[in-house]
Amino acid sequence: MGVELIAKTPGKTPQVRDIVQIVEELYPPRLAEEWDRVGLIAGRPDNPVTRLLVAVDPVPVVAAEALELGANMVLTHHPLYLRGTSFVAATDYKGTLIHDFIENRVALMNAHTNADAARRGVAEALAQAVGLANGVPFDPHEDGLGLGRIGELPKEVTAGELAEKVAGVLNVGPEGVLLAGDPATVVRKLAVSGGAGDSFLERVKWLGANAYVTADLRHHPASEHIEDAGPVLITASHFATEWPWVPVAGRDIAESLVAAGLGAEVYISTTITEPWTRRIGAK
Repeated sequence: MGVELIAKTPGKTPQVRDIVQIVEELYPPRLAEEWDRVGLIAGRPDNPVTRLLVAVDPVPVVAAEALELGANMVLTHHPLYLRGTSFVAATDYKGTLIHDFIENRVALMNAHTNADAARRGVAEALAQAVGLANGVPFDPHEDGLGLGRIGELPKEVTAGELAEKVAGVLNVGPEGVLLAGDPATVVRKLAVSGGAGDSFLERVKWLGANAYVTADLRHHPASEHIEDAGPVLITASHFATEWPWVPVAGRDIAESLVAAGLGAEVYISTTITEPWTRRIGAK
């Protein structure tokens, strides 16, 4: 079972509603994109939570970890039903997951683009992991929050050195890390965005980044970006660029539990939930 205990806090046992309140204070729903779906997906607000599991994806392996662990609640980054559904029958993996959770009194919640944009959220966790300590959002809201992070590295590195570091610090699967552009490029100003990041290609170029760490870059936008003298691209997998948030979220939730006098065990899933399982014939 790929889980790790982050903290065991003393105090009164929280209810699902208490965890929801903590998560929404850390990652305010108002920060979510209009198209997104964030919040409590399944579960009774008054059910007790003695064990919480934090993960990236609401997929069967994570559900199995939660049930084996005896968790009462799971917080994932990705929503289970982003585009909605009319059916939750246990005839596919999502319906089965919902039935398994409800039948075992396990609540499910997600924090998606609200966690991307928040302080100590997905973007900041990725930035910290690759060495960018004081990044700011690409387009800050009035409160200074927003998607992506860009800033000056404490020490110049080459793009090749940076790519090696990214591969070493992220929880990468078989996809590894790809680099587009000259690996000898000196990188002082770095941009990062967890998850799919090609919508920000023009923005990071305009902001003057020397390199951009992200995921899910498509062929044509990436090719045109490089040919048009855009920043070097370093792309890992979607999962790898978002997983650094998981232990940060676990610790922050635990700190909030302590502050509220609430006692629970907080776990994180360390399982790599990539859809890709093997890389063959790479050159």
